[in-house]
Amino acid sequence: MLPYGEARKLISELSLSRPPLSEETTPLSQALGRVCSTELFGREPIPPFDNSSMDGYALAHARAFGASGAPTTLPVLGTILAGDPPRCQAESGVWKIMTGAPIPAGCDCVVPVEQTRSLDDGRAVEISTIPHEGDFIRKAGHDFASGAQICPAGTSLTPRHLMALAAAGLAQIPVRRKPRVALIATGRELSPAGEPLAPGKIRDASSSYLAAECERLGCHFDFHGVISDDADAFAARLDALLAMSYDVILTTGAVSLGDKDFIPATLKSMGARTIFHKVAIKPGRPILFAEFPAGPFIFGLPGNPISSVVGMRFFVQPCLRDLLGQSEESPIRCRLKNRTDKPEGLRCFYKARRLELGQLEILPAQASFQIHSLLAADSWAVLPEEGTYMTAGAEVDVYEA
Repeated sequence: MLPYGEARKLISELSLSRPPLSEETTPLSQALGRVCSTELFGREPIPPFDNSSMDGYALAHARAFGASGAPTTLPVLGTILAGDPPRCQAESGVWKIMTGAPIPAGCDCVVPVEQTRSLDDGRAVEISTIPHEGDFIRKAGHDFASGAQICPAGTSLTPRHLMALAAAGLAQIPVRRKPRVALIATGRELSPAGEPLAPGKIRDASSSYLAAECERLGCHFDFHGVISDDADAFAARLDALLAMSYDVILTTGAVSLGDKDFIPATLKSMGARTIFHKVAIKPGRPILFAEFPAGPFIFGLPGNPISSVVGMRFFVQPCLRDLLGQSEESPIRCRLKNRTDKPEGLRCFYKARRLELGQLEILPAQASFQIHSLLAADSWAVLPEEGTYMTAGAEVDVYEA
């Protein structure tokens, strides 16, 4: 069997040898979850002008206090609200100013309203503290300078990125087009949710997961139904998909060694080149990766639900990242809370939960059919091939679930 590292290397070599997905432009309001195709730079400084961080009074420190630095009473020249144009300090005095309003030219500090006392029906103010130059002023460009990088190329845009891009004045965002992914499920035993469960049938859980995960990753996803254990029907369905310009086609089931595991032979008969079939991992050992000449990549995922999850997370998702021009994902390192048994020679992907102080708990119920422990997991622990167990305190790679 092929080691996991070699399998990943083969996927990246092929996916990176293809041109990145084409670029298109999308409005900022529709950019959530999209991957930016170039570096994005701000067009304006943030904040765009010096402004007050408090409700209070703007003044020129040196003019107001002179050499003595003693508290004093000063005339109020007027009021500046957020959204008003900047004013000019033409004479000695202070400007009443609201949070976010522009600092008047000639002023260099703000005294919060809590440190003042209004006099003469608001026409004067007593300053009860001695301010320092720069107090409570948000300088222009203090957050982002004009032309500063907001996002590197390959960033998957989240709400926080959209906030920064909006603040920097970007309304149209260059992004990679969405990867086009299709799924064919196989298995005469599969029954969709909502229908009566006949004797001998099981629910098709993997298709719902794969559809949702592809949507979450920003793909255009199409489900092309469940094929019974019929190689000819599968070939006909796949042949139709090959004319539809998909980047990746997923299948579930029919890749192991059973009498009805027809996908490897069918792909070969249709002209696909199998890159690998069976990888030294747990769960998901029978996974298959193939490509059609000038056509889509094919990932044959095992039928058990957690095997499909692992295949999607650690094989399909890295391929999609390559196609989108994103950098390789990096794990964090955590220490195992307890000794963990594992099979010799297999890279193990175990459902886990992060604890305090950098510890990691491997959850019970790791069998490839057991979904309930996935609900309690927030991480995947990746255990190396060597050895039949790992001691408590051993460090392992950890990826987000």
